[in-house]
Amino acid sequence: MSIHVIKVPDIGEGIAEVELVAWHVQPGDVVAEDQALADVMTDKANVEIPSPVSGKVIALGGKLGELISVGAELIRIDTGDVAGHAAGAAVEERTPPAAAVPAPIAAPTPPAPLKMPAPAASAAVAEAVEKPLASPAVRHRARELGIDLQHVKTTDGRITHQHLDALLTGKSAGAAQGKRSLYEQRDDEQIVPVIGLRRKIAQKMQESKRRIPHFTYVEEVDVTEIEALRAELNTRWGAQRGRLTLLPLLMRALVLGVQRYPQVNALFDDEAGKLIRYGATHIGIATQTDNGLVVPVVRHAEARDLWSSAAEVARLAQAARNGHATREELSGSTITITSLGALGGIVSTPVINHPEVAIVGVNRIVLRPMIIGGAVVPRKMMNLSSSFDHRVVDGSYAAEFIQAVRGYLEHPATLFVE
Repeated sequence: MSIHVIKVPDIGEGIAEVELVAWHVQPGDVVAEDQALADVMTDKANVEIPSPVSGKVIALGGKLGELISVGAELIRIDTGDVAGHAAGAAVEERTPPAAAVPAPIAAPTPPAPLKMPAPAASAAVAEAVEKPLASPAVRHRARELGIDLQHVKTTDGRITHQHLDALLTGKSAGAAQGKRSLYEQRDDEQIVPVIGLRRKIAQKMQESKRRIPHFTYVEEVDVTEIEALRAELNTRWGAQRGRLTLLPLLMRALVLGVQRYPQVNALFDDEAGKLIRYGATHIGIATQTDNGLVVPVVRHAEARDLWSSAAEVARLAQAARNGHATREELSGSTITITSLGALGGIVSTPVINHPEVAIVGVNRIVLRPMIIGGAVVPRKMMNLSSSFDHRVVDGSYAAEFIQAVRGYLEHPATLFVE
């Protein structure tokens, strides 16, 4: 037996410990080199730890949700029989099967069962063949709960959140999916561990509300003209450059607004007692994923045109939702935009992304009757619900900033005038 000990790697940026959020293997599993062993969570991102060797897992170094120090033992792998497994697999592949001799066939016969390669040489192939059907959200939740999807029984082969709920409540999946009476009494409970990204979100929100005295300012904006401009741009250039949403236009208005009011494009180090204003505008885009809220960052928005901003937002959102966004892509913002899209409501009170000092919230667009020039006319209206750090941003300053953004949106030609 030859034991290889894998330790928690130094991920950099002064990180001393990580949270264990998922095991991809269990004791007794045979793993191949570069196969994913575990996921750990840093302050900013999920990091996958691959195996540097092939062999059999003999011990795991922690439970889900535990904080593990960098350099601590993560997993032990026995590499002693790897060569034997590989040699056996090679001999087996070279030996022709007995049924390989042609013979007359009177009637169609079922195909022979698929013969899987030796585990040490092809664990990835076996995983691909036997991997249960489940969405990424279901897989992530199962990892957080410590549920092995291989052991979840279904009628159609696809695992859903209801099957996980059924396991948590001790009931069968069929009962979980069955219809309930409208007035049926329920006494079931669910215990959902708050670990991984969800724990980081909770800690971040708590820190932001604890350390920052929030001041929220709401203003309505007539977006009729800028929506007309967006429609015209999409008609002319959508096929070649991609279709625009309102977001890149709002980002442009934000860039111009912070140039006039730089106090809101800043980070406040309250421990050192200093405010750092930035000439660059690195806009965080609050993005909802199946695993929780993350904030990928569009860097140097001041140097991007509308289509460049739109493309970067789309790229970052896709990376965030797939869980592939890097630490660099999830950090370094100087001001954040948050939106609930069609669910945006009338008013919200967004939480500032600490240590930033401002966040601009977008509510949904509604068609409302407005009085213009003494006449009642239909206009597309939208509220901006924005929060500011009242320690360094005064109320009047915040209001002036939002009024400037409003002016750019209501008179969209000014977005492109030097």
